Amino acid sequence: MKLHWRVTSDPAPRAIIHLDMDGFYAAIEVRDRPALRGKPVGVGGARDRRGVLTTCNYEARAFGVHSAMPTFMALQRCPNLIVLPTRFDVYRREAAVVREILHRFSPLVEPLSLDEAYLDVTTHPAAPGPLAQVIRDSIFQKTKLTSSAGIGPNKLIAKIASAMRKPNGQLEVTSEQVPAFMQRLPVREIWGIGEKTERRLQQLGVKTCGDLQRFSRPELVDLLGKFGSELFDLCRGIDDRPVEPDRPRKSLSTEETFAVDLTTVEQCEEKLEDLFQDVMADLAQKEATRSITKIFVKLKFNDFTRTTAERAGLAPTLQDFRSLLTEAFARTGKPVRLIGVGVRFAETTPESAQMPLL
Repeated sequence: MKLHWRVTSDPAPRAIIHLDMDGFYAAIEVRDRPALRGKPVGVGGARDRRGVLTTCNYEARAFGVHSAMPTFMALQRCPNLIVLPTRFDVYRREAAVVREILHRFSPLVEPLSLDEAYLDVTTHPAAPGPLAQVIRDSIFQKTKLTSSAGIGPNKLIAKIASAMRKPNGQLEVTSEQVPAFMQRLPVREIWGIGEKTERRLQQLGVKTCGDLQRFSRPELVDLLGKFGSELFDLCRGIDDRPVEPDRPRKSLSTEETFAVDLTTVEQCEEKLEDLFQDVMADLAQKEATRSITKIFVKLKFNDFTRTTAERAGLAPTLQDFRSLLTEAFARTGKPVRLIGVGVRFAETTPESAQMPLL
């Protein structure tokens, strides 16, 4: 593809790309199993016990199946749904490939999850629309996986634009196009507006961002509190948030406090499995490329004392977390009110990145 170059003596407006892989987990499974092509596929919770789907492909979505849906409900909507177990090692490997490609084009890459990121390409000499196409082509050539992109002067516009062209498409909204783009945009597309806020706005006759622009900032603050002030800017397409490169965290964990204390290690093990699934999903989505040095299990007892069993050299498997749980529980045998599980990461060094002229 031929790129167009930006030649201007005036300061260029920000150029932000929102890159979103299409049904990432399910797309990898279909790619690796060609016989699944064209069939509804979900990835996540097992069919024979409680579980939820991590994601699904577009064939499954046509039946109303979506991510975070209980597996039993997904199977009710789509009886022919093929439910596959997650393969986090594979997803992490593919995410690392995608991340490396993104860093070729900008040092300012902000991952939102395993399959989604912002890139600030303001200083890249190529025009952002053709550049996004090159990035998507590069990803497909390397992984055989499709992606969608939104290009805009800020994060808000770029993310909304990418959602409008899924799967396997892209949309650019220039600074000059933003006012008209926002006028007819449904208010539900603005981050922070959920069903409750949407219903409240509809009662006021507000369906689009253009409708919302009729309200002053003080009026929106009266209606929606602090968020109303933000909404005054967002409904006009104003978003000054910078693209911030990922700052590696030292650990990742999840925990649950129980309404009724757990009195046996068997009861604790039943709760451990759900916590394990949660932390593995977070690992796959947020820390796909990190090296794990330790895993740990934390227990808080009914007298509010606590203990942590932690060990290096263990893989983040359910069996190894169970081993640590047994060790921690045996230290006191007291009733347990909270279980936490997590991992600690190796220290990372900043990546060097360059922007190819292509």
